[in-house]
Amino acid sequence: MSIETAADTETATPTERPPLAERIDRRRIVLGVVGTLVFLAVWQVGAMAVGRTYLLPSPLAVAVAFGGELVKTETLSLPLVGDVTGSKLLVKLLQSLMHYLPGLLVGTVLGIALGISMGWSETVEDLFTPITRVLRPIPPLAWIAFAIVWIGIGHGGATFIVAIGAFWINFYNAYSGVEGVPQDLTEVAASLGVHDDWTMIRKVVIPSATPELMTGIRTSIGQCWMIVVAAELFGAPGVGYQIINASQNLDTEVSVVYMLVISLVFLASDTLFRRVERRVLAWRN
Repeated sequence: MSIETAADTETATPTERPPLAERIDRRRIVLGVVGTLVFLAVWQVGAMAVGRTYLLPSPLAVAVAFGGELVKTETLSLPLVGDVTGSKLLVKLLQSLMHYLPGLLVGTVLGIALGISMGWSETVEDLFTPITRVLRPIPPLAWIAFAIVWIGIGHGGATFIVAIGAFWINFYNAYSGVEGVPQDLTEVAASLGVHDDWTMIRKVVIPSATPELMTGIRTSIGQCWMIVVAAELFGAPGVGYQIINASQNLDTEVSVVYMLVISLVFLASDTLFRRVERRVLAWRN
């Protein structure tokens, strides 16, 4: 008759499995890597089958072009700083940011302001509804001719186009967010002594509509990157112009490089904003 010792008991205890969340994360990483490798393999096979770089550059050709654009230098004129020399790829990215960021900021602020105003005040809504219904269907790129005539070719015109795109996205999200504020909240706030519109908007309406506001901002961050490329078609310097210029010279691998730059910048900005959004909306959890 054998006696089971404590050491035997510890040996027989099954090994604890990692937490479910950790297993899911590992699975997603593995599947993501596999999917990426398969995509690159298909891309490489397709490039080899075509046999012409200007029609379909291979991943290796794009990687070489990326290194070349990173090594090349170019001079950038910055306000209040002067001429700065740096990597050509970074210079083109900064040129796009010089009209992307101001346009995004101006369009977001104005769109949210008008959306909240129209969503809260019937007078403001009646006043501006006909105008918004007429102007909303017009795509931002349709304003390129006016941007050139009013502002000129360059950062100012591209900023104007980006601002229009950001404006409408944030306007409708803010408008729907304010309309969706429960009436119970405003009634409770009124019973607690909040009677003026500004205080009601600041303490009740905006916090309640914050999820929709954040969605509008996040959407405009991505959509305006697409608008930047199109806005640079008429000569504004930046990543989008470089894509068109390279494709016209049949340097398609360079075009792909700057397409990937746009994608990487979007992924970085979207990831950063998602973290900000989670903190701002932590009260919902």
